[in-house]
Amino acid sequence: MNELLQTVAGPLPVSAVRGPVLAHEHLALDLTRGADRAATLTPGHRAAITEELAALRREFGLSLVIELTCRGMGRDVAGMARIAADASVAVVAATGWYYEPFHPEELSRTSAERLARTLVGEIERGCGGSGIRPGVIGEVGSHGDLPSEPEARTLRAAALAATATGLSVATHAQFGRGGHAQLELLTAAGLPPHRVSIGHQDLLDDPAVHRELAASGAYIAFDTVGKESYQSDRVRLRLLLALLESGFADRVLLSCDVSRHGYLVSEGGMGYGHLFRSFLPRLRAAGVDEETIDGLTRRNPLRFLTGRDGPAPAADGRPADGPAQPAGPPR
Repeated sequence: MNELLQTVAGPLPVSAVRGPVLAHEHLALDLTRGADRAATLTPGHRAAITEELAALRREFGLSLVIELTCRGMGRDVAGMARIAADASVAVVAATGWYYEPFHPEELSRTSAERLARTLVGEIERGCGGSGIRPGVIGEVGSHGDLPSEPEARTLRAAALAATATGLSVATHAQFGRGGHAQLELLTAAGLPPHRVSIGHQDLLDDPAVHRELAASGAYIAFDTVGKESYQSDRVRLRLLLALLESGFADRVLLSCDVSRHGYLVSEGGMGYGHLFRSFLPRLRAAGVDEETIDGLTRRNPLRFLTGRDGPAPAADGRPADGPAQPAGPPR
């Protein structure tokens, strides 16, 4: 268990994170493939991103962003560091490999063990000579119900690197599918389930799968909040309330996954603040209390990042009195 978070500005005590955390975002990336030229967040968007984060810090106390742009996704850790400094919001950078269409050619000839050594090198020495060290492994991807062979190798590499370094692993499950197979691969390589977040589960309208993954101890990422073209927030709210009602409030992570410049507020999009300005008010209106919301937006992501399988510190920095309490709307 880690008591320090590794951010782009260096180690940060867990107790310093007093406000909410965005558990899956992008501040700099390039996912352009084929005809899709808009899936970018470039240096030209940096000022708009910085202003959004600074505004969320002022209005909602935003304290930390988990930035899951990894190798092959146009990662720019120096750019992240500038945004973090200018917005006064801590940022955790990532390492790993995305799903197969974004794999570099050399992955086809590299063993999981050798890939893991590459990740450990970044975690211990920094990304690309920058000296900026990742604090999480992700978003390690697959698509379909079963990972392809290259995806299985990169998932295994992520698990081996995580067990060697103490970091946790966040996944990309395309449209929410394949979470069980991802978790099986990661845990078979020795990674405890409470150090795994299964991504994009709010795109999968299957409460039984959510319950099964949460019951295993993994975190369930409802991390595309506001992306109405993929799933309506009405359905997301229903799925989340079902998970809370089942007693798994301590297994959920929330975020918006801003992954193209068209999502920025400056371009008319939902922005990083959609979670706070739109979705959480609907959650409160459904009867979810502030203690539970603090768990969803702060204590849970801190436990995930640190590998702590018990309570995260309270907002005043003191240890919480007991485990996170499953809670939801009144019955």
